Amino acid sequence: MPESIAETSAVELRRLIGARQLSPVELLEACIARIEQLNPFVNAVTATCFERARAEARAAEQAVLRGEPLGLLHGLPLGVKDLEPTEGLLSTAGTPSLRNHVPASDIELVRRLRAAGAIVVGKTNVPEMGAGANSRNPVWGATGNPFNTNLNAGGSSGGSAAALALDLLPVCTGSDTGGSLRIPAAKCGVVGFRLSPGVVPSVRKPLGWSPISVVGPMGRDVGDACLQLAASAGPHAGDPLSYPLDPLAFLQPAPLDLSRLRVAWTEDFGSCDVDPVVRRAMRARVAEMRGLFAACDEVRFDDLGDVHRCFDVLRAEAFVAGMRETYERDPASLGPNPRANYEMGVRMSLLDAAWAQTEQTRIIQRFQRVYQDYDLVLAPTTPVSPFAWTQLYAAEIDGRPQENYYRWLALTYVTTLTTHPSITLPCGVDELGMPFGLQVVGAFRGDLRLLSAAQAMEGAFASRPALRRPRPDIARLRPAEPALDSIVTAAPDDRFAHRPSAAGAASVV
Repeated sequence: MPESIAETSAVELRRLIGARQLSPVELLEACIARIEQLNPFVNAVTATCFERARAEARAAEQAVLRGEPLGLLHGLPLGVKDLEPTEGLLSTAGTPSLRNHVPASDIELVRRLRAAGAIVVGKTNVPEMGAGANSRNPVWGATGNPFNTNLNAGGSSGGSAAALALDLLPVCTGSDTGGSLRIPAAKCGVVGFRLSPGVVPSVRKPLGWSPISVVGPMGRDVGDACLQLAASAGPHAGDPLSYPLDPLAFLQPAPLDLSRLRVAWTEDFGSCDVDPVVRRAMRARVAEMRGLFAACDEVRFDDLGDVHRCFDVLRAEAFVAGMRETYERDPASLGPNPRANYEMGVRMSLLDAAWAQTEQTRIIQRFQRVYQDYDLVLAPTTPVSPFAWTQLYAAEIDGRPQENYYRWLALTYVTTLTTHPSITLPCGVDELGMPFGLQVVGAFRGDLRLLSAAQAMEGAFASRPALRRPRPDIARLRPAEPALDSIVTAAPDDRFAHRPSAAGAASVV
């Protein structure tokens, strides 16, 4: 695959297809070749459906030649996070009980992307049941970081982030509860956008009125994320928080002058443990970008409330709702992370649930105070540089033990609780040479303005070496060590129900 095509944005690829300067068949074959070349190093793409995709690419090519109306994603190869059911393609959620699950229909997100012309090529890896921010599971194994395959790619959208970072696919989906779009994007040097609840319908969540879980776009740049968003936004009765809007408004956010923005920044929201490496990186980024804005001031968040206990209860509530049947049938079929969340939830009372709902409301109200004086809030996306994928989670940060496997996600779950839109932008590398993700939090329901600001920041960062998006060096990719036999690589083939051997998968967890 020529580098010029491999690194071409989804927006430009779609333009080339529409202009008859690039065939969907040529693009698909280039992506398949790159997956076969590079995926064994990172294990980002799992189940594949290459032959079906080839047939769809040929049909997409004929539609172009006939001059038919083309969708926003016409002919673009798509990777779907393995939490989203896909018709005719193995959908495991990384859990053994779904090892052979092949859905008969697409979930709404996938249906919309297909309707816009995207061609599903394969699934992307996740932690089991999406629990945690290290994409490893007993079905497919672990996903390595494109910048160092011994380190983790984040999660739960880790496979999508790694696939985008290595230009395996131009479009990949994600979802986010405590940071699952933003954390892997930060660790792999791409863009992840947690939108306001209801912008894109999330019909998979069992608690339809809860705002903490969303599905949303990832991309190699903001424009690519906007393209996917425009193809998927809009109401659906399966998500009672969704509402009527103009999806095409996301396609080209209005230009925005950064010099008119007042920006606040924090290292820790007053409540999150953060490693000194990340604190130093954040301060260095602020010093580099301060002149871009009308103001760039450090602010304190000392009175948001009990964000940790609040998230504990709301997260556990969602796991109880989604996993009760599986747990009651066979608790041992669940891995340690989803099982821990479920068991935490069943010990809670109605009093706990009522308190958490009330506390979240107070947190949202308190968070608004900063937007009386500022347009955006900047923070690190993750509190630690990427660690080994063999380590299930960050058990300690800056010498302080973390009380559970997801406490290290606090920088992102704080903004989840506020329901504000939040995007992570690649912003250079930290002192360890790994990508640094800058979390940019917009005003309440300010998705469009946040995207405008993010696109302007991305453009400004591109001319500054310390801030521009880092790119992995594919010539330096190596098999992960020391546990070479512990990574399960999903060698692509033409079967819709492809999976690694049980013995190979079991050695990972």
